[in-house]
Amino acid sequence: MIKNYAHRGFCSKYPENTLLSFEKALAEGVDGIENDVQLTKDGEIIILHDESVDRTTDGTGWVKDYTLAELKKLNANEKFGDAYPVQRIPTLREYLELVKNEPIITNIEMKTGVFEYLEMEQKLVDMLREYKITDRILITSFNHFTILRMKKLAPEIKYGFLAYDWRIDAGEYTQRYGIPCYHPDYHNLTWPVIEELHAHNIEVNPYTVDDPADIRDLIQKGVNSVITNCPDVVNRIRAEG
Repeated sequence: MIKNYAHRGFCSKYPENTLLSFEKALAEGVDGIENDVQLTKDGEIIILHDESVDRTTDGTGWVKDYTLAELKKLNANEKFGDAYPVQRIPTLREYLELVKNEPIITNIEMKTGVFEYLEMEQKLVDMLREYKITDRILITSFNHFTILRMKKLAPEIKYGFLAYDWRIDAGEYTQRYGIPCYHPDYHNLTWPVIEELHAHNIEVNPYTVDDPADIRDLIQKGVNSVITNCPDVVNRIRAEG
């Protein structure tokens, strides 16, 4: 059965990348949760999608220029306003405390496309090993150099290449570097692309799939999972059989 990964938590109904969103995804019964990590000015790993805090909080500026204490003063519930209480930007450690005993996969996207955060790599490996959770982690990034460095640091962790372009021979490319997963924009998954990926035994986990027609199409094409803002919709479609 296709797996259901909650993109930034249950973010169609709750503030993205917050503990509330992650808690609601767990309550929905997802197979996995996707989140995004960056590094603060004082070297703490936090969960936030954008390199700046402008879109999802009441602050402005780059994440990298804030200390953790400064970030914790921001409200990460800009989209939903008074519908929910104030939400704080979570640390990765806070997230791991939430899921450490949950039988789910955590897809950690390393946001290293603008700022590489090279010092985050070893910090992330050390924390995942501390929690003894490396067997339930899938690390991805649009920066494929990040993934190759992480693979050297922690070969026991599962990795995937994120992609938004129409890459030719994506399966051959991904297999060549010994990466088991490919995470494309779902619009790029034509039948020839799917067949080439399957021919190279690559796990295909497209993002961000919310429309029921698209979910059904990808199920027919045999993808391994969908990464979705609407995990409730995916669960409903899976229940149809």
